[in-house]
Amino acid sequence: MNYVDVLLPLPLEGTYTYSLPDTLPACRMGMRVLVPLGKSKVYSGLVMRVHQQRPSLPDDKIRAVLSVLDAAPVVLPEQLKLWHWIADYYMCMPGEVFAAALPSGLKADKGFKPKMESYVTLAPAYRSQQGIHMAFDMMGKSARQQNLFACYLQLSHWDDEEEDEKKEITREELLNVSHELSSILTQIEKKGILKKYDREVGRLNDNGDPHPERVRQLSTAQAEAYHGICQAWRQHPTVLLHGVTSSGKTEIYIKLIQEVIDSGKQVMYLLPEIALTVQIMERLQRVFGRRIGIYHSRYSDAERVEIWQKQLSDQPYDIILGARSAVFLPWQRLGLVIVDEEHETSYKQEDPAPRYHARSVALVLARMYGAKTLLGTATPSAETEYNAETGKYGVVRLMRRFKGVELPEVEVVDVKDLRRRKMMQGPFSPQLLKAVREALEQHRQVILFQNRRGYAPSMMCRVCGWVPHCPNCDVSLTFHKRLNLLTCHVCGHTEPLPLTCPSCDSPMISDRGFGTEKIEDEIRLLFPEARVARMDQDTTRTRHAQERIIDDFTHGRTDILIGTQMISKGLDFDRVSIVAILDADAMLNFPDFRAYEEAFMMMAQVAGRAGRRGERGKVVLQTRQPSLPVIADVVGMNYTSFYKNLFEEREAFHYPPFTRLCYVYLRHKNEDKVETAAQDLGGRLRRHLGDRVLGPDKPSVARIKQLFLRKIVLKLEPSLSLSSVRSFLHATRQMMMGEKAYKTVQIFFDVDPL
Repeated sequence: MNYVDVLLPLPLEGTYTYSLPDTLPACRMGMRVLVPLGKSKVYSGLVMRVHQQRPSLPDDKIRAVLSVLDAAPVVLPEQLKLWHWIADYYMCMPGEVFAAALPSGLKADKGFKPKMESYVTLAPAYRSQQGIHMAFDMMGKSARQQNLFACYLQLSHWDDEEEDEKKEITREELLNVSHELSSILTQIEKKGILKKYDREVGRLNDNGDPHPERVRQLSTAQAEAYHGICQAWRQHPTVLLHGVTSSGKTEIYIKLIQEVIDSGKQVMYLLPEIALTVQIMERLQRVFGRRIGIYHSRYSDAERVEIWQKQLSDQPYDIILGARSAVFLPWQRLGLVIVDEEHETSYKQEDPAPRYHARSVALVLARMYGAKTLLGTATPSAETEYNAETGKYGVVRLMRRFKGVELPEVEVVDVKDLRRRKMMQGPFSPQLLKAVREALEQHRQVILFQNRRGYAPSMMCRVCGWVPHCPNCDVSLTFHKRLNLLTCHVCGHTEPLPLTCPSCDSPMISDRGFGTEKIEDEIRLLFPEARVARMDQDTTRTRHAQERIIDDFTHGRTDILIGTQMISKGLDFDRVSIVAILDADAMLNFPDFRAYEEAFMMMAQVAGRAGRRGERGKVVLQTRQPSLPVIADVVGMNYTSFYKNLFEEREAFHYPPFTRLCYVYLRHKNEDKVETAAQDLGGRLRRHLGDRVLGPDKPSVARIKQLFLRKIVLKLEPSLSLSSVRSFLHATRQMMMGEKAYKTVQIFFDVDPL
């Protein structure tokens, strides 16, 4: 009797052993099987091992595999190795990695169903001129049948091509062109003239033939950077390309990609935001055509399954362009990993587990295949910059914009002083309004950046001070005017805006602050002649919404684009002359040790959208704290000063990159119970790790979805054995969960948090 160890897509320890009946096909590691669990549950699990070692259980307790879902493995050994690394490093269950990695279609009980298309073809007996005349005779006086059949002959080119070159015609295409009913076609099929057949078709578009001759010649600065990267790879498998905005990093990527795929290897090109794939894909398609595929969460599950299966086939994509989930795809001959905008926090998965960082996973994946890694950005993360400065990574600096375009002029506006003098017009300074007006007169474009969506971040009663809060989370509700709803941006709870204050019955409820929706309304009033668009989570929910907004702005159909951080991440627009950061303080005054780092990166990236073709752009930076050093660093694009001050501060207070962080979270519906558990766990950890343990304390949002949270911070020096710490944390959690008092308390870890 054969047995299989099966990994289930559940947060469970280890694998479960099932018997494999002789009536079922043979199994191999990486294949999916349908197995029972509990009294009535059935899951699609993954075979991790096939063996003949009978479990030490009574016969009636050994359950059998119900069916084998695959004829060949759908997960490669290298993928399983990576999954185990993720589970170990990020301290989660392998089943949680499995659940995150595979598209839903490959976790379904019945497996993936390929898309089938119905075609029609001429029956063999009628594949001659005499046979066609005979077919028309059989249709008698039915003009509709004759019309449909004539359409078929025309579409399939029976009059002018050889039989083996006839074009395939779908039933749908034939009915659309002929404008006939399906019943008419069915009548012809019943006469045996046309035959119906079904064929599997792909859901993915064919991007056309590759055109390697379209690889552009690099400028002098780009060529120097390219040769520098190739030289650095001889000593370091990972290289940082630090190139200022609009320096032409993408053209360097394209040249490197062409060389790698010419050598027979594959390339993974990671991007932090799905919106970025729109522009980058167009540029890559012109060169690589059908050799490139896209993989991200906005694709349907069926499309993601097809890409997964294609990567397992004999003709996989040579290039995959994708968001963070692309690291889970099967790779056969990976040769290059590009992590574009490597500093972006979007690469970090927050919830649910696994709470992985795609950049770190990509580095491990590249190392497994012996591939090279290129980290590209205009604003390196602290960790990456430190690794470059200390020699762990190779580094190439590209500090000149393409074709000598100057970096934008940055004008800092003190809104505190302007508000005191009552010179502000809503969220807009006089300097900004003047700059926008001049840009519109010159037929240039404007970007307004505000990292808050909705109409107003909060509402307040002007009589008693009542503020609407989410009943499930410890956050205030954001007002969305278009929907006339108050919304929680944490759990999604919505409720109507009350006509009067629930506390004092006053009708004087007013909005506080400016979200992107309110800014859009204000701009439309101030500049009625301008074509205005907004790009945030509310306007990009549908699949092609991002593409449409970006395309309209790229081709000049939009004059002013208002957006959140979506617009800061690597988008390239030719006609933008003015970029405004409306509220820099919202990023700076955040209770997190990374606040200044993220603010600097965000402001530098947003500023980089200005003046990218032919002329110098201008940035209007509105702040209440113009004297802050970080503001001066943004104005001067002084990376050296910024990182020097950042590293001094981080080293003094024991923060990354000088220490490793791990957050321990506890979650429960009862606040007293989670507080007791947190104090107990903090004490146990402190007895082993000493003053490396901080807390427990309440996180900035201490209740989410009616569950109370507590957080313990671990600061671990690099010399400490991280594997032994992880083992200790796992054991401590298991001990806590095994105690009756804490059985219902959820304990989880966030390694290298952002």
